[in-house]
Amino acid sequence: MPWSLLRFWDRAVLMNRTFLWLLLLVNTGGTVYGYMWYGNQLAYTYEHHPLWQLVFVPDSPTASLFFTLSILFLLYPPQRPGRLLRGLRAVLEGLAVCTSIKYGIWAVAMIFAGAAQGDPLEWQHWMLVASHLGMALEALLYVRFMAFGRLGALAALLWLLLNDTMDYTYGIFPALSRALLDDLAAIERFTYGLSLFSFAVALLALAARGSQQRL
Repeated sequence: MPWSLLRFWDRAVLMNRTFLWLLLLVNTGGTVYGYMWYGNQLAYTYEHHPLWQLVFVPDSPTASLFFTLSILFLLYPPQRPGRLLRGLRAVLEGLAVCTSIKYGIWAVAMIFAGAAQGDPLEWQHWMLVASHLGMALEALLYVRFMAFGRLGALAALLWLLLNDTMDYTYGIFPALSRALLDDLAAIERFTYGLSLFSFAVALLALAARGSQQRL
């Protein structure tokens, strides 16, 4: 592996404040764009569903929001945090990692599943593929610098399973290609399975983090 790629994994690079600020700006922009992308579905949900369901509609931008807020903890780690703040950070970081892994993979899988059934791949699809793979990658890169543990990951899993249940019980799942609508039952199973997979990956990443800290 070239030295430049090895350096990308280095703590000095990933935790460099300039790099973190760049990451914060990129994620903030992606979050805003994501909520705009969900604008029509949010408006439809507002008009035809109870207001409390709105929070379950925008999956990927909410994952990006969790990660964006987690970057702020890396930029400005609290000094002598109380129990409440420690708990809040643990849950937020657990959500950031698990949701970013899940929805990063989910969106890419749906794009290529649609393409396999005849949907043309346009430049917007490739942009979404790159950005969502980036979500999953950055989550894995930054686990070792975060403070959450198994309870934070478990809280994230419970949120993901709740979100899945809301999506497929009330029909507020992310908009799908028409070609995929007849595969909705399979997509629902895949979505639940991906929640469990993301939790398992987070636990493995935490275990790897613990092993590094003991070295």
